[in-house]
Amino acid sequence: MEFFNKIINENCLTGLKMIPDGAVNCCVTSPPYYGLRDYGTSDQIGLESSPEQFIEKLVQVFKEVKRVLSDDGTLWLNIGDSYNGYKGNQYSNSASSEYAGFRDQPARNSKFGLESKNIKPKDLIGIPWMLAFALRADGWYLRQDIIWHKPNPMPESVTDRCTKSHEYIFLLSKSQKYFYDYESIKTEISDTTIKRLMQDIRWQECSARVPGKTNGNMKAVGTLRKGYEHRGAGDKKLGSHSGNYAADGSIIGGGMANKKSVWTVTTKPFSEAHFATFPEDLIVDCIKAGCPENGIVLDPFMGAGTTALVSRKLNRNYTGFELNTDYINIANKRLYDELGMFL
Repeated sequence: MEFFNKIINENCLTGLKMIPDGAVNCCVTSPPYYGLRDYGTSDQIGLESSPEQFIEKLVQVFKEVKRVLSDDGTLWLNIGDSYNGYKGNQYSNSASSEYAGFRDQPARNSKFGLESKNIKPKDLIGIPWMLAFALRADGWYLRQDIIWHKPNPMPESVTDRCTKSHEYIFLLSKSQKYFYDYESIKTEISDTTIKRLMQDIRWQECSARVPGKTNGNMKAVGTLRKGYEHRGAGDKKLGSHSGNYAADGSIIGGGMANKKSVWTVTTKPFSEAHFATFPEDLIVDCIKAGCPENGIVLDPFMGAGTTALVSRKLNRNYTGFELNTDYINIANKRLYDELGMFL
């Protein structure tokens, strides 16, 4: 295929029209944040005159993404938020600015001013949920909001709110039923969870913390011993726990649990670009759960090529678009340096 394992220098809306219907398995992407950076190209998204126009432009892009996805395809969408400002170009170039995003800072010479007349100055605009609801209205299934918790967030000098230390990843699907390999992203059960599951709730005293409760004290959420769940006088066989048991009923090797919706992933600097890319660790599970091996992962906003790099490391293929040729060169160099890929 012409678009197979390539990053194409093209406007994503135009480039997506070159891809046949249903040709890719999964989309993992992080669009430009609204009003936070001038990428230096005329067709860029993110410098629209209002949040509504920005959202409408992205809805058009993801309408094409939905067309090129297989019927069981998913979209994993990382998007950050923005604050409404007083004046057009009056932004600090400091990392602690009220207006600085995780990846980018406003261009010093940009003619665009992050100032929406319909929103009060200093208001958080709510871009992620505006986009999520707009995509849902356009036919996408909005399946989950995932919190990306950043333990090392960008420092902020603000004194009238908390330092921002999270972003959203939305899981959306093209159809009601879709490919989702939950087994591939399971996590190990913690020691504290194992101890809780090993309790026998029949002998717990617990608490009567609910006013007016008449059916006994509150007990632990469940138990796990020798593959059985004890509830009252009867024992119910458990068929889903993946741990191994010793003769005394203890769990060997811990067992596995379904992945939770808060992902703690540290941000990492990227010295070859003057902006920060999303970390490789952030999208590993998106690709493992959303795309079968040898499938194709799409990123319409490829940037420095993190999606391409992680896809190849996980034995998936990639395709995507990027307007800035400097970024494509950076991405291709990463693919060559880490994987030996000649492009």
